[in-house]
Amino acid sequence: MRSKWLLLSTIAILFLTTVLSGAGVLASPLSDLKQEKKEAEQKKNELNQNIKQKTAEIQTNESTIDKIFRQIKELNDSINHTNTEINRVIDQINQTTVEIDELQISIAELEKKIAERDEVLRERVRAMQVRGGKVSYLDVLLGANSFADFIDRFSAVNTLMDADRKIMKQQAEDVEQLENEKALVENKLAKQEVSKQELEGLKASLLVKKQDKNKLIDQLEEEQAKLKDEKDHLETELDEVVEVEEALQRQIAAEQKRIAEIARRAAEKKAAEERARQQAAKNNTSQSIPSVSSGNWTKPANGRYTSSFGWRTLGGISRQHRGSDIANSIGTPIVSAADGVVSYAGPLSTYGNVVMVTHSIEGQTFTTVYAHLSTIAVSVGTEVDKGQYIAAMGNTGRSTGPHLHFEIHVGNWSASGPSAVNPLRYVSF
Repeated sequence: MRSKWLLLSTIAILFLTTVLSGAGVLASPLSDLKQEKKEAEQKKNELNQNIKQKTAEIQTNESTIDKIFRQIKELNDSINHTNTEINRVIDQINQTTVEIDELQISIAELEKKIAERDEVLRERVRAMQVRGGKVSYLDVLLGANSFADFIDRFSAVNTLMDADRKIMKQQAEDVEQLENEKALVENKLAKQEVSKQELEGLKASLLVKKQDKNKLIDQLEEEQAKLKDEKDHLETELDEVVEVEEALQRQIAAEQKRIAEIARRAAEKKAAEERARQQAAKNNTSQSIPSVSSGNWTKPANGRYTSSFGWRTLGGISRQHRGSDIANSIGTPIVSAADGVVSYAGPLSTYGNVVMVTHSIEGQTFTTVYAHLSTIAVSVGTEVDKGQYIAAMGNTGRSTGPHLHFEIHVGNWSASGPSAVNPLRYVSF
């Protein structure tokens, strides 16, 4: 931003300096302004190219971002699966806890039953000891008084023996069940411990996955922010360059308008005068300066008219020839075709050495172009009269031999050529 305002300030100072210098000293900054505009255009092109490159990088980075998104999705799926596994293990632990609690209740009941039976069996043993030792069921049967008494005694003995067997059997079964259930409890407790360890592992894995996910999200946000900041910076810089370029264009237009106004005032001052001047060639050439015609225009040089305005084929390529050519020897004097002010003097691409003169004739602005010169005798801002010596014929630039390439533009000179008109409309060769 600072460089932009510095450039704008420099342009303004140059322009004000030129205006304040007055009509006597016309040090036009037009060439400098055009050069600055050209540099601004180059900078704009570079920025546009950088923006295109950054856009391509963003598009390339989108695949990286998509990859990160896919990784995040895979982690989310894995996290969801881990959460499901954690819930499954928790449910399994809870279920095992319920089963252990139920077994503990059953074990307590079995232990109670076994203890009660132990007490009954102890009572029977104590009773037998009180009666004098071991009870003989055979003595009981043999002591019967009758057959009916024997039957009764036999039934009672069987009942007692069955009761003893049942008690012993039930006691043995309950003791076995007690041992089995205790072993089952130990097994379930061991499985529960394994499940708890698995749960801890799943929780640790879940924590790592969440940390990895957060790192990926940080990376994603960093990439997106970085590309956005870089592109925003380039676009801001481009806006500043475009603004500077527009300011330069306005300054160029103002400078061209100023030169045209000077030319118009010079024409008004000399409107009452019809004069023809001849000036000896400053390069001591033996060639004569062309005679000055009456009217607003005169022929710019003596010589042979070799090429006219229009389309022609060069090297097999059809090109527009935007002027008229006059051939003669190097050093032949070139004069201004009308009263005006020099708006350009120096080399210009394929034109070689060039002089441009801006004219104001009957309220209309014209610009004449004199190309392929060997020497230039005027500078930017010089007021020239019709027929005044301004340069010498040459063979500079893209030229097939010594000649003058002469153009007339309605308005200011345009590199693309739409303002060029056939010089034969104004000048007799």
